[in-house]
Amino acid sequence: MMNHPAELALHQYMQDAVAGKTTMSDTTVKQVASDVADALQRQFGGGNKRGDFRLRMSNIGRPSCQLWFEKNKPEEALPKPTTFIMNMMLGDIVEAVFKGLLTEAGVDYEDTNTNVNLQLDNDDTINGTYDISINGAVDDIKSASNWSYTNKFESYDTLKAGDGFGYVGQLAGYAKAANQKAGGWWVVNKANGDFKYVPATGLDIDEEISHIQKNVQKVNENKFERCFEPQRETFNGVETGNLVLNDNCKFCSYRYSCWEGMQDKPAILSKAKTPKTVSYIKIAKEYTNESRV
Repeated sequence: MMNHPAELALHQYMQDAVAGKTTMSDTTVKQVASDVADALQRQFGGGNKRGDFRLRMSNIGRPSCQLWFEKNKPEEALPKPTTFIMNMMLGDIVEAVFKGLLTEAGVDYEDTNTNVNLQLDNDDTINGTYDISINGAVDDIKSASNWSYTNKFESYDTLKAGDGFGYVGQLAGYAKAANQKAGGWWVVNKANGDFKYVPATGLDIDEEISHIQKNVQKVNENKFERCFEPQRETFNGVETGNLVLNDNCKFCSYRYSCWEGMQDKPAILSKAKTPKTVSYIKIAKEYTNESRV
């Protein structure tokens, strides 16, 4: 099922490309190459201070507890893997090439390199640059793992339900600042090249901006407060008495500092040969002598 008129044009162009029937203008090739060159300089060039904290469009939708750690205790973040920058580059390359495909497929879009400013009621201003705009609606281009493409970006509802990276707030902030509608997300599967459009159906911009303002206020107050409580573990539909890490916290780089004493262990009651690993916040007394504990 296609959710955006431009999807048909893109698929037709890609089908023609497979058949060897397409061309790509020198202008488009040079633009894609220029965007990739800029990304290389940005990711690998000197002076990229990744640890400097400031509120920006890409983080204002994240949980305020995570923002507190980024502001006050950045040194407690889990170390980034050596593949981190390469993964960032893959996202930059996907975005650059995808924009080129939109151009060659004849999709009329606005490619902006101009900062927009989101003015909040508390006199804070958040700056950022959105990816593209089509027919007066702001869209974001994302590259995703196969799991994320299939599960997280299944729909707006599934994205919002587990939006630890703040993608919904980011899109709402861009739309509000640009005085445009919130369109959605163009998502490319890094594993196989699949792509789709996930419309932000149901996104209430005013509601999201209100959430952003509360987030910013908490950051300014600089008082730590957890946003999520532990979840009760269940086995075969029955509660075990154990408490495990909330699903919204699984990708947070500060989860071990936030929950001191958390233990990553094979699922205690699992009978599988290779049990899944579970992050336990609290283990009930009756399981403390289990061989897996």
